[in-house]
Amino acid sequence: MSVATSSLPIPVTGAIRRARVAPWLRVSAAVFAVAWGGNEFTPLLVTYRLDQHLSALTVNLLLGAYVLGIVPALLIGGPLSDRFGRRALALPAPVLALTGFAVLAAGGGSAAQLFVGRVFSGLALGLVMAVGTAWIKELSTAPFDTDADAGAGARRAALVLTVGFALGAAVAAAIAQSGTAPEVLPYLVNVVLCALALTLMWSAPETRTRAAHPGRLRDDLRIPAAAHRRFLFVVAPLAPWVFGTAASAYAILPVLFSAQVPGFEVGFAGLLCLIALGCGVAAQSLVRRIDRAGSARTIVTSFAATTIGLALAAGAAVSMSLPVAIIAAAALGTAYGFLLVTGLQEVQRIAGPDDLAGLTAVYYSLSYLGFFVPAVLASLSPMIGYPLLFGAGAVFALVNLLATSAAHRRY
Repeated sequence: MSVATSSLPIPVTGAIRRARVAPWLRVSAAVFAVAWGGNEFTPLLVTYRLDQHLSALTVNLLLGAYVLGIVPALLIGGPLSDRFGRRALALPAPVLALTGFAVLAAGGGSAAQLFVGRVFSGLALGLVMAVGTAWIKELSTAPFDTDADAGAGARRAALVLTVGFALGAAVAAAIAQSGTAPEVLPYLVNVVLCALALTLMWSAPETRTRAAHPGRLRDDLRIPAAAHRRFLFVVAPLAPWVFGTAASAYAILPVLFSAQVPGFEVGFAGLLCLIALGCGVAAQSLVRRIDRAGSARTIVTSFAATTIGLALAAGAAVSMSLPVAIIAAAALGTAYGFLLVTGLQEVQRIAGPDDLAGLTAVYYSLSYLGFFVPAVLASLSPMIGYPLLFGAGAVFALVNLLATSAAHRRY
């Protein structure tokens, strides 16, 4: 990527000191609102399956459909924000989200319309994840925040994203369980949130400025840091597990146990989502204590939690025990929290200032491949069964632990 932009040498002004809302929080509002909308669809999978009679494979494909919006938004929006600035690429995100929610609210039982709405939601989420994460990181350094430590940006971005995911799913599940316009009202709530977030983000200060003589645009879309051996052999293998663990907890387990909770199917889906992501938030807060520069401790912890979570999920699938399923969701959510922050911190150590958003985009693009795990397992389960699939996943996670730990020491 050509050096098309540079960090703004902005002095600490009275306006920054007097700001009632910290600059990083203004951007976080948009990340929170769009993440809320991105995950509120998850518990509604049960509603669409029960009320609209969509198949398990169809609803899981709809869950992963927004990856088709996320990946291009990440891979194009991230590098372009390194060239044109964060505001220009982040501000359209809430607008795209509003469009997606309107399409989803009007979608009813139309799989095609729901698919389109999910893609728009993905475009919005991709922009806030790549551009918003980089913006939050830069706003968590001087002169915008003189008290934050070096890892604060990654932790803040991951925390805001996860809280948005958790509350979006929980509120959508509560509305759907109550029976009050379950396929419309959850999206309308998020429309209000996105409008408010756009207003707040509008006043966030820019941290990048256009160069007077920028290089070629196609050069800016290149991300040389993605070829870094540490990224290829440590971060890339870790990334798909981030949302693979999360999706296993709140997309597979609720459907697997829906017959165990008659009349409370949507509420149970929301409960597992809240438990998983709540544990993810708690895990993210522990990373600072575990992490040491040059150490593989957070990687080992992440994959150990993943192995335990998948083993518990296999046990739940064998016993069909609700308590075991809840514990498995908590363990998988814990793994998600460790994995997400560990990957982000590694990215921020590898990337230079001119490709931070770009490398973050590549990381998130790889991580979102995990959202296809429910669809893959749903297609394989009639032949193999969930106990064996989860068990194989646990073994594979253990192999990844050994491989990435060795690569971490080498690179």
